Amino acid sequence: MNNLTKMKILKPTNEVFEAFVDPSKIRDFWFSSSSERWEQGKTVTLRYDEYDAQVDIEIMKVEINKKIVYQWAEGHIVTITLKELDNSSTIIEVNEEGFRENDNELINQLIDNKEGWVYMLTCLKGYLEYGVNLRAALVK
Repeated sequence: MNNLTKMKILKPTNEVFEAFVDPSKIRDFWFSSSSERWEQGKTVTLRYDEYDAQVDIEIMKVEINKKIVYQWAEGHIVTITLKELDNSSTIIEVNEEGFRENDNELINQLIDNKEGWVYMLTCLKGYLEYGVNLRAALVK
């Protein structure tokens, strides 16, 4: 079972890619910090200072300016795919796999997961297109 979220970002693919893999950029739209550059085979520690939370992700695959695949919480695998439309816009797809179809909380998990990805992509769009930091504004 998977959850797919897509958004159009009005920036070239290389800029969108670098926003994820560069620790100095990811903090402007997603996590408070990233322990290092995202590269295949590395384990990266991500922090949310606002929630006093930390998670380690295993970077499984990186195709420069095209794809990032990593594993995190409960063995879920996330694939971030970048599709260049022209020199100034990118379609980003985030696909998270690993949800159990027979889990009694499946619908709630999928809704919460979708909300998180839409929020992250909205923050990415605000950061890259307008220079606005929306990170950590969501209140549950």
